[in-house]
Amino acid sequence: MAEADIRAVIFDMGGVFIRTEDKGPRQRLAERLGLPVERLLFEVFDSPSANLALVGKIDENEHWQNIGKALGLAGEDLAQFQREFWAGDRWDKEIIDFLRSLRPAYKTALLSNAWSGLRRVLTEVYPSMDAFDVQVISAEVGLAKPEAAIYHLVLERLGVHPAQAVFVDDFIENIEAASALGIRAVRFTSAAQALTDVR
Repeated sequence: MAEADIRAVIFDMGGVFIRTEDKGPRQRLAERLGLPVERLLFEVFDSPSANLALVGKIDENEHWQNIGKALGLAGEDLAQFQREFWAGDRWDKEIIDFLRSLRPAYKTALLSNAWSGLRRVLTEVYPSMDAFDVQVISAEVGLAKPEAAIYHLVLERLGVHPAQAVFVDDFIENIEAASALGIRAVRFTSAAQALTDVR
């Protein structure tokens, strides 16, 4: 299939254009709480509460309250935990500028497994929303990768067929799910690699 057939580029967010590049803050948090860092990661990303937040069954604030209960934190201690937990994250402006540069020749989309607060983060903290024609956030649509339905939804909103889209994500299961639908998938390992592969 000719390169000209590509009409849309779809990017994941976490681990792609916002990445935890400094693991120090989370390590220090874990030490201070006397817990393994894996326990912190579980409560934030993999607990039953996290799974509910991911598909919008509870909002982000309720999820943080649940994390606080699990870890014995409240009030300012919980707020401080949140600040420190994300302190090692870095925003990759190069990727966002690349996505902006693709338009209007190509349509662009954000496809992210994320909680209800993501739109605010990508507007106020890491201004990126303008880089995307379409934004599909799991908490807003009640679906999450690697479910086929969320890929069908983003393709429908973009108005393209699977073979007309390139999808970039850092999780192999999300890449495999996209590939199974006929989307051309690029597994993210670094910004340089991903941008080269997409180009």
